[in-house]
Amino acid sequence: MNIFDLTIEDMIDYMKRLGEPSFRASQLYKWLYSGVESFSCMTDLSKSLREQVDKDFYIYIPKIEKKLVSKIDGTVKYLFAMHDNTLIESVVMRYQYGVTICVSSQAGCRMGCAFCASTLNGLERNLTAGEIMGQIIKAQIDIGERISNVVMMGSGEPLDNFDNTIKFLKNAVSPNGMKIGARHITVSTCGILDKIDKLSECNMQVNLSVSLHAPSDELRKTIMPIAKTVKIDELVNKCRDFFNKTGRRVTFEYALIGGVNDSTSYAIELAKLLSGAEDFHVNLIPINEVSERNFQKGSKERIGKFMSILQKNNVNVTLRREMGADINAACGQLRNSERENIVERSNL
Repeated sequence: MNIFDLTIEDMIDYMKRLGEPSFRASQLYKWLYSGVESFSCMTDLSKSLREQVDKDFYIYIPKIEKKLVSKIDGTVKYLFAMHDNTLIESVVMRYQYGVTICVSSQAGCRMGCAFCASTLNGLERNLTAGEIMGQIIKAQIDIGERISNVVMMGSGEPLDNFDNTIKFLKNAVSPNGMKIGARHITVSTCGILDKIDKLSECNMQVNLSVSLHAPSDELRKTIMPIAKTVKIDELVNKCRDFFNKTGRRVTFEYALIGGVNDSTSYAIELAKLLSGAEDFHVNLIPINEVSERNFQKGSKERIGKFMSILQKNNVNVTLRREMGADINAACGQLRNSERENIVERSNL
């Protein structure tokens, strides 16, 4: 078993079963999250304990299959290979407030959103908690900088892989783990209502980001399959419940698709839905164009007008800054192209 799949509580139980004091678990975890890849390096643990742990667990940190660095803003895109050669993507972005990583929670995705590259080949498999964490550890080692912010907005639906997501979050915020403040972590979802409830009950001050992308059920159904079973009013009410339970403001992601959901009338409809709501924030995202999809980005004027309507109607709104545009930093694009190359090579 990959030792990164265990929480600190799991490791304490393991040490107790070995007859070791619980603080040995903390010692071991400090080594792990410093990036060591061998138990033999953990010199403050006895040789016999290291040998026993080595028998029961292995340390796995993903391998960098491919790395792209933006010449525009320094954004780094990784294609990571897991132990079974499953390919996933992560993106590291630098801001004034620190270094942020966007991690994947699944290889592929089964949610089927029409504009997203991650869903093109469906869901390959869930990632374990350790595989999600491994993306951060490997990226930190590679760039030689501490990552202080995490967004679970890469490939996959985090709440569709709920148990592993929660384990990952526990290790990310743990003082024995990655030591990242919960308020510096954002979990994204397309709107799995019962799992939003469960997340709010976990007593973690993480942020929630919800993929909305339409102001009406009719429009949302055409681009997001989940809209066939989850109505927008239900989703908004569930997000309000999340805010009331946690005190954390919810962000609605709205990908602006030229000629599809970026008209003046849709901006007005969205404003009516969210006007004056202090517990909500709208993040407008000019869509990343994907070659396999027919969607295109609207003009700057059209995007600006959409945003202006929201602002005039007292909607908290920002326009996402584009990062890594020259390396196709949208999750799913690099993985899909590399998978196609692998298939082509295997057929030669």
